[in-house]
Amino acid sequence: MIKRLLPAIALGAVLTAGPVSAQDYPVLDEIAQEVIAKYQNATCEQLWLEKAQNQGQPKSDKEQRAIQLLQQNQGLQAAFFSQVATPIVTKMFQCGMIP
Repeated sequence: MIKRLLPAIALGAVLTAGPVSAQDYPVLDEIAQEVIAKYQNATCEQLWLEKAQNQGQPKSDKEQRAIQLLQQNQGLQAAFFSQVATPIVTKMFQCGMIP
């Protein structure tokens, strides 16, 4: 679900001029909440397994496009990361995935 929606959000951001905030993109807020819920509801074992399974796997075309568009739009990137960074990093730290 998340991978399917990121390209639409990123494309919208690229087509819009000016500063970006989460309030400008309600879909961005929905995706951020899904990502946060994924990490908050997953066990450490589930996250480790997913990491191991995805290691070295090529990203889908949609995911690659979304990443590229997020890289090209710093405002959208900042708005998305400001929402998801703390919950994700906290869970990864709790699971011993980062020092």
